[in-house]
Order: sequence, then structure tokens, then C-alpha cells
Amino acid sequence: MLFVPLRSTFFLRICYTGEFPERSVELIMTTILGYGVYVSFAVSLSLLTYLVLRTFSFGRRRLHSPAQGNRWKGVAYAFGLGMMPWEKESAAKHLPTYVSGIVYHTGIFAAILFVFLSAASLRLPEALLDVFRGLMACGFLFGAGLLLKRSIKPGLKEISCPDDFAANILVDLFVLCGFLSSFLTAAIPVFSILAILTFLYMPLGKIRHCFFFFYSRLLFGSYFGRRGVLPHRESSKV
Repeated sequence: MLFVPLRSTFFLRICYTGEFPERSVELIMTTILGYGVYVSFAVSLSLLTYLVLRTFSFGRRRLHSPAQGNRWKGVAYAFGLGMMPWEKESAAKHLPTYVSGIVYHTGIFAAILFVFLSAASLRLPEALLDVFRGLMACGFLFGAGLLLKRSIKPGLKEISCPDDFAANILVDLFVLCGFLSSFLTAAIPVFSILAILTFLYMPLGKIRHCFFFFYSRLLFGSYFGRRGVLPHRESSKV
């Protein structure tokens, strides 16, 4: 595994024979890129955490009214039933886009997990590997479809900025390369490089929403749960 510096067998052979084994340059490069994946992820996570902590610098509004509900029930709703399309008007009216987004993000998270496993030189059972392949293939196809929609739909194109396209293209290439690397070992270095770029770009562009999504849903559920607005009462839906 890559957590053992340059792999113990690789070092032992150099120490005892004084010779580099075959494909040593490729092994060194793969090892460095493997560490780079984890380092870039740690840097990205640190910067994203810093951005979250910065929000506390605005202070905290004191709530004077007594609680009308349970904040944790609101949080559970925000991460559970509240994610369903019939609970969100925008999703209910654009169900194909909602489903595409779900599949796209599932493929992205599958690619992220797969690059971690790949960087650690872990071999997956063929059945599990097929699952990752299917998720990444579907993720890329649906992501490319959403990119095409953004590019050709007039209303959506007008409100899009360069970051929208750059983020989508980068992530699509990352997911696609993850799929290819599951078949071709030659694609693994490129997959690692795209992973590093994606992680480093994450705190700088709109990809950061994958982190802030959970933070915002937590605040949303907590606030409206305390007010008794969430979860919705049956009487309030009538």
C-alpha cells in the first residue's frame, strides 16, 4: 500500500541490491500522486472548514422567542424527507433535472471514494468494481447531459458564469477518468492528477457547494425545526 513509503519491497530491493527495479520511475510517480491525492484532499477540507468558521465572525443572532418545536427533528427532516422532490417545488417541477443531479452526484462521490482506494493500491472484488464502474459511467453521462443543458438552454445559459462550466467540465473529466482507470492502469496517474486539481479547486469555485450543502441544510433544519415549521404538520399543508 502507498501508506508504506514507496512500498517496503521497493526500498528493500534498492538497499540490498543497489539497483532500481523495473518500472521504478512509474512506481515513484504513482506513489507521489497517491500521496498528492490525500494531501490535496486534506488541504481542501482545511480550507472549506476555515470558510465555515469564518461565518461565525458575523456573530450569532440571539433568539428571544421560546422554541415551538424540536431543532433536531427539523434537521432530520432537512436531510431526509425534505430532500424528496415532492417536498421541493423546484424539484417537483423539474423532475428529470432532479434525478439527473442525484445520479450525477452519486457518480462523483463514487469517483472520490474510488480515487482514495486507487491511491492506496487497494484491489476491489470484481463485483464491487463493477458497481463503481456503473456509478461513474452514469455519473459522467448525466453530468455531461446537465452541461449540455446549461450550454443550449437560453434561460439557464444567461444566468451561468464561467465557473459553472469550468466546475462541470473538471468534475466530468474526473469522473470519466475514474471510469477509464478501472479498466486501464495507464489512466490512473491522470485520474490522480484530476483528483488533485478537483480537490484544490473545490474551495475556490462553485464545487464548494458539495461541502456547504450539508452545513446549510443543518442550519436550515435547526432553525425551522426550533420554530416548529419543520417537519411540516399535516394541517399546514392543507
